[in-house]
Amino acid sequence: MISDKKRPSPQAREILEQINSLKREDETLYNILAVDVWALAKTMDEFQPGFWTAFMRNREKALKRFMAEVIKNKPTEAKRHPFLQ
Repeated sequence: MISDKKRPSPQAREILEQINSLKREDETLYNILAVDVWALAKTMDEFQPGFWTAFMRNREKALKRFMAEVIKNKPTEAKRHPFLQ
């Protein structure tokens, strides 16, 4: 038998239910986005073979440039742990 101290209050239970609902909705939206991207890639590859490969190559280059820029412009704080700088 669970004691009253270990049972979440009705408010806490409602908040946990809302959080779980948001997590499910987020996962659903993420899955819908994944299907949309797949459909776009498949369609574009039919019209222009090699489209997705070229897109991903360009995306990788852009991501590397972005990360290099972020690292270059990142302020260094003396109080931060060395691994976080």
